[in-house]
Amino acid sequence: MTASGYVVARVTPYVFRAPIAKPVVNAFGTMTNRPMALVAIEDRDGAVGWGEIWANFPVVGAEHRARLVASVFTPLLVGKTVASPPDTYAQLARTIASQVLQTGESGPFSQCLAAIDQALTDLAARRAGVPLWRYLGGSDPDVRVYASGLGPDGAEALACVHWDLGFRAFKLKVGFGRERDLANLRALRGALPAGATIMIDANQAWSPEDAHAMLYVLREHDLAWAEEPIAADQPFSTWQSLARAAAPLRLAAGENLCSRALLDDAIASQAFGVLQPDIGKWGGFSEGLPIARRAAAAGLWHCPHWLAGGVGLAASLHLRAACGGEGLTEWDANPNPLREIVPLPPVRNGRVTLTDAPGLGFVPDLGALAQYAVPC
Repeated sequence: MTASGYVVARVTPYVFRAPIAKPVVNAFGTMTNRPMALVAIEDRDGAVGWGEIWANFPVVGAEHRARLVASVFTPLLVGKTVASPPDTYAQLARTIASQVLQTGESGPFSQCLAAIDQALTDLAARRAGVPLWRYLGGSDPDVRVYASGLGPDGAEALACVHWDLGFRAFKLKVGFGRERDLANLRALRGALPAGATIMIDANQAWSPEDAHAMLYVLREHDLAWAEEPIAADQPFSTWQSLARAAAPLRLAAGENLCSRALLDDAIASQAFGVLQPDIGKWGGFSEGLPIARRAAAAGLWHCPHWLAGGVGLAASLHLRAACGGEGLTEWDANPNPLREIVPLPPVRNGRVTLTDAPGLGFVPDLGALAQYAVPC
């Protein structure tokens, strides 16, 4: 250790895959198992920080990203003094820029770097002996959450189970045809108590023309937001037109806007009521926290996207607690042993309260995870 920071001694990627009885289906693809790609970073004093890489797609994504960590990032990190995670993030981003251009793999590189930043920040908070939410400048450990991943089949039954578990907000997957989507929405609304909050996620399924038509119909269903009704890379002028037509229904996006420039432009466009960056896809804490605070300052809800393992969910909860403003954190309602194995706080009346334990608040149980481990 040096006076100004810590020295990285070891970087270890892990890949886990858990079988599931029922595939997770959305408008663009299906997950037949649940992956979790982790990065552990250990300093010379033996302290360890943890991060999770977004790796749901393609089916070999987790293994590929773990190998990127081992082959590209580990040589850049081992022996390096980390004075501040944001400075190290920026240095790494500059160093890999040419490889990103050469390979055309901006997504996988960004996802690996995002998880490395989570781990570096978690390690810094553990060394300081404080929880991540407080290390990042937060003052309130209370976080609103919502149950996501509902549908296209059995959404109302799964939602009712999660109402009983303490959830009060629910997101329905749509994009499976007008009549099926509307029937699912009516069934969900009818199954839940009157006070339930409902959102929809189309996963980029509609053309701008179809989105205009669908959102006109959906406005009367008292939705909190409509997520990615069109492709994320549509011009912001198209999003602005859709937002005007859909008002007062909020539009939501951000999980697939993976750069500071795109997210800043999204905020400036005033097309979105909800911004949803993914801490494992881009930015980690070092870029994710400033974006969240800029979104809050602009009056947007900041609602971190997350649909993978428990380490990334915990990181998303800490980010949400740290940034202030309005928003909820996504909590996948579908069974996932790689989320359930993590000691996350209980949900009560739509909220969780993070603890004062250092860093993420737990150490992943590698013994319990061993049954799901795959070579990387």
